[in-house]
Amino acid sequence: MQGELERVLGHLYGVPMPVQCAGRTDAGVHARGQVAHVDAPMAATTDIDVRRINRALPADLRILRMEEVSPQFDARFSALWRRYSYRVCDGGVGPDPLARHLVLPWPRWLDVDRMNEAAEPLHGEHDFAPFCKQREFATTVRGLERLRWYRDEAGLAVMDIQADAFCHSMVRSLVGALLPVGDGRRTVDWPGQVLHSGVKDSGVTVMPAYPLVLEQVGYPPPEEWAERQQRTRVRRDT
Repeated sequence: MQGELERVLGHLYGVPMPVQCAGRTDAGVHARGQVAHVDAPMAATTDIDVRRINRALPADLRILRMEEVSPQFDARFSALWRRYSYRVCDGGVGPDPLARHLVLPWPRWLDVDRMNEAAEPLHGEHDFAPFCKQREFATTVRGLERLRWYRDEAGLAVMDIQADAFCHSMVRSLVGALLPVGDGRRTVDWPGQVLHSGVKDSGVTVMPAYPLVLEQVGYPPPEEWAERQQRTRVRRDT
């Protein structure tokens, strides 16, 4: 997304326009609620038109809304939280063919209540290194605000997860730790044990990216944007 936006904006307006997204998702992840900002030159701001940009973008990328904000706003560092969903079709029948690019097929039936019970120890601020693809000099401490499984109107098992930020592969690894609990192959306390062990467990599978969707990004009021940036940029350690 970021690369395509930068390419199109640069082509249309003749000047480089670096784009900052609320979060870089893993390759293959979808987004319904991505937020981005661009520092546009003053000369270009009066000519920027959403319809013109959308006509130049590929079919899988659209700008839904655009507005001018103060320089204190940063799409990434001003954010309070990110919310994702992950959809699973269990029982072996397989997903609706029209939704196959957004739903993971799972051969066994899942107990949503067991998965929610197993997720309880994961809530709060922890070092999620056992569930992350670690990057040099980057912290893996995150604040998990919500992780809840439910059944939607189509009967799919859906994970609704929200945190102040996520590490690379973190959500997909959490799904990989909870699905074996839901189908009875792992005990309810196993995901918590993996978290508190501090090391990766070969039993945790990083699940496919395509059912993962960035649903929403939350921000504080405008008067708190700058303060939130400062707090976010401080490295957290256990």
